[in-house]
Amino acid sequence: MVFTKRGHPPTKALIILTFNEIHGSRALADKIPYTLFDNSIVIDGGSTDGTREFWESRGIRVAQRRSPGRGSAFIIAIEECKEDILLFFSPDGNEDPNDIPRLLDAVLTSDLVIATRFGKGGTSDDAEVLRTFGNLLFTAICRLLFRAKVTDAVNGFRTIWRKRMMNLNLPPSRFEIEMQITIRASKLNMRITEISTHEFKRIGGVSKAKSFDVGLSYLKLFLDELLLGRRFINKAHT
Repeated sequence: MVFTKRGHPPTKALIILTFNEIHGSRALADKIPYTLFDNSIVIDGGSTDGTREFWESRGIRVAQRRSPGRGSAFIIAIEECKEDILLFFSPDGNEDPNDIPRLLDAVLTSDLVIATRFGKGGTSDDAEVLRTFGNLLFTAICRLLFRAKVTDAVNGFRTIWRKRMMNLNLPPSRFEIEMQITIRASKLNMRITEISTHEFKRIGGVSKAKSFDVGLSYLKLFLDELLLGRRFINKAHT
């Protein structure tokens, strides 16, 4: 059993990231193991298809993103959730709720845990050629430039200790937030673990990330992080 400095088991928060995901939300809501968490919250990007109302009807608190992009949702998660461990889940159908207990178990001996689609045992039913090639390419660049010991630097299905996430001093960003977390965690030599996952096909809706735009944002991120080095470290949180 892992205990915090207060002598208690670590508390856990489930952060559900949504933006017009009503079909996936309806299909997956009853499969999520809420009892493993001390707090559950939906962070919504301004859904107009009933996603927000669906989760509120189930008694889950919904917070609104203040700006476009997933990065804003991650920042709000730190502000809204004071639990020791944060787990991020997107109910678009790609991510398997059955992997949530495995992520929570793995993070007890790690700082950051990522569900990998491309490492040993990882598979995907949603492996569109250009998207898969891009993910593998950008993961390879991340490994080369920042010595990240990962096979899937991009996947947003992950869990991290809140204190470690605060150490990263993440700025609001759009789709590159998961890559930035992986990069900065690697810079700080955090313990990163991967568990294998199976990525299912998306349920309804369309992906909000456009491959070309995301690719350009990753290239800019790599350059920015190379120039920044470790100067993002906030001494107050270390």
